[in-house]
Amino acid sequence: MAGVRLVHCPAPGSDRTETVLASDVDVARSTLEQARGLMFRRSIADDYALAFPFDEPDTQWLHMLFVPFAIDAVWIADGEVTAKKRLAPFVGLGRGRADTVVELQAGAAEAVAVGDELRLVE
Repeated sequence: MAGVRLVHCPAPGSDRTETVLASDVDVARSTLEQARGLMFRRSIADDYALAFPFDEPDTQWLHMLFVPFAIDAVWIADGEVTAKKRLAPFVGLGRGRADTVVELQAGAAEAVAVGDELRLVE
């Protein structure tokens, strides 16, 4: 998907102003791309995200083996955030129910909360 952005919209009842969390999104579709994730990269750009789409909502695990920098991980089911966690370099581990998982630079998902909407937009 060329030109994909990650857009955040807070949950109803709060300020519903949409913001772009990442303007450069890679989508890991193959098993190999999903297994590799961010491993062996030295860093990622401020406006970068890596998205992992799955066929249906299920428990999805993330690990930080061979990832030398912290990230924000967000689990999304049907467009709604179900979990968010800051994962530490090398030893971080997280899980959540999702049909899409997104990895962003640490701090990029600071304003994201469970119940918010996140979507990939071309």
